[in-house]
Amino acid sequence: MSPLLAISSSLLSFRADVPAPESDAPPELTEKVDTVLGLVAWAGTAAGVAGVLVTGAMMAISVKRGESSEHMSRLGMVLGGCILVATAGPLVSFVFD
Repeated sequence: MSPLLAISSSLLSFRADVPAPESDAPPELTEKVDTVLGLVAWAGTAAGVAGVLVTGAMMAISVKRGESSEHMSRLGMVLGGCILVATAGPLVSFVFD
């Protein structure tokens, strides 16, 4: 085992001592919450795709007109939001499971 892997596994071993409480939510409620979270995740993904498309269109129009602007920072913000939306579920499940 590499030293970096050994150090990181020893740092993450504290997570095993945290108790995991049982879920007491009724199944009907969990189904509705899952539906709402699925819709929100879908909307976040759609907004990310729309943001990338709009930013790309603005970049193309600016280049054609010969204007320069800060489109790369806007694209970075959109892609950062896409990464946040895509990793929200796995991050929460890593912390709470």
